[in-house]
Amino acid sequence: MKHIDATTARARVHGADEIAFLDMREAGQFGEGHPLFAVPLPYSQLELRIGALVPRTDAPIILIDGGDGVAERAAARLKVLGYCDVAVIDGGISAWAAAGFPLYKGVNVPSKTLGELAEALWHPATIQAEQLAAWQARAERFAFFDTRPPEEYAKMRVPGARCLPNGELAHRLAAVATEEGPLVVTCAGRTRGIVGAIGLRLAGHKGPVFALENGTQGWALAGMTLERGNTAQPYPPLDEAGLSHSRARAAAILARYGIARIDGKTAASMLQDTGQTSYLFDLRTQEERAQDPVRAAIHAPGGQLVQATDQWVGVRRSRIILVCDGGLRSALAAFWLKQLGYTPVVAAIDPELRALAGQDMRNHPPSMTGRLDARAAISAVRAGALLVDLRGSMAYRRDHVAGAVWAIRPRMSQLGPLNDRAVVVIAETRAIADMAAVELAELGARRVDWVEGGMAALFAAGARKDSTPRRPSDKDAIDHLFFVHDRHDGNLEASRRYLDWETGLIAQLDAHERAEFRLIGPED
Repeated sequence: MKHIDATTARARVHGADEIAFLDMREAGQFGEGHPLFAVPLPYSQLELRIGALVPRTDAPIILIDGGDGVAERAAARLKVLGYCDVAVIDGGISAWAAAGFPLYKGVNVPSKTLGELAEALWHPATIQAEQLAAWQARAERFAFFDTRPPEEYAKMRVPGARCLPNGELAHRLAAVATEEGPLVVTCAGRTRGIVGAIGLRLAGHKGPVFALENGTQGWALAGMTLERGNTAQPYPPLDEAGLSHSRARAAAILARYGIARIDGKTAASMLQDTGQTSYLFDLRTQEERAQDPVRAAIHAPGGQLVQATDQWVGVRRSRIILVCDGGLRSALAAFWLKQLGYTPVVAAIDPELRALAGQDMRNHPPSMTGRLDARAAISAVRAGALLVDLRGSMAYRRDHVAGAVWAIRPRMSQLGPLNDRAVVVIAETRAIADMAAVELAELGARRVDWVEGGMAALFAAGARKDSTPRRPSDKDAIDHLFFVHDRHDGNLEASRRYLDWETGLIAQLDAHERAEFRLIGPED
């Protein structure tokens, strides 16, 4: 483990070489202010996610925390997992701010900043909610698509919008729209609408394309009602002519922007290259993957990979290999990833690629927990065991077993010395319990057991339910991001603040950060 100051760390983040800049704080802490290119990896999830985010154990890593020692603890865990080049920023996030370096609220900020920069270059046409509503009232003919994934679409949609996420929309456009008549795309805010509208232009769509200004939030701010509890229709299949059309559009994008197309043998060689980190992502749907598996690839829907790159890619300036069938989903994602500073290539799905073995990207700690059924767990607690609830803080507030103590891994020491006491853990998975068990053992726990079936099993076995709407306190609920968290639940002021934040991202950039974006305009 090495210690470096914030200035040295920032120079490496903006240098020429690979670097994994990982923020070890929990989601709430990260979202209230973080360095632009820091990748969120909460210490509570470290072993579960590090293998996928940083697949090469000799990749250089910089850790930042809240100045509370969590990064040092994480570095020790990473050493056990084989990571050999790990540095910790002295003083954590406070030292970063004290050095005068910017901090950003929210999540997926690099991708959202790219969307705002692209909007300023491409000027995609927009339509306001009131005008769209007037079109609907007059029964004007236009195609209308929501570019978010089905799980987000289910929460709320502008009436009439069909779910077809970015990437899928351009790929399947021949099956759902013609070149004639307007086409409107929307999302929950701005980025995916902007990206979707530009993507359709890139794909050669000749008809007029509009992004709904500010998406579902803009619709709500205009005083109109969103539909909730939606079910997405199956994505429309392409016939051979449609697939051929998609392939031709993909080839045009790859050629225009100098994005390499490779075969499976080359992809395998890249993945085995010990000198550069490479990721392999399959952008097809789960159904397509099941019919033609590429076991070595991680599933990452193309629109989401662009929208939230830092959820999949932990190493800056790494290489990203993208696969799909027709190539258009990969080509569009590559176009955007190139502007984020990565080296994207598009691989063919061929026998060599299919033959690559899959990898277990999770680094489970050795199992340190026993397993108890719910009745045995209740008996153990009655006999003096401490019942610890490791679920999310908001879930704990809603309901939990009476007497259970809420805890989270980076602050496990708040439980105090355990003095050879037995501990029973409620966690969504045994792997989460095993990670916590490492900390609990250091606090002196005699043994740690995980409850099979979790909360539901405990309540079914007769455990008494409790609810504490204000405990843990907002200050202690470090896993929950309170920043405009209820903007999709009718809080219009939160929506206004969110949209002001999003449109203000460009103004926050300093010269070093701005230079990291390799922007491509419509004339390039």
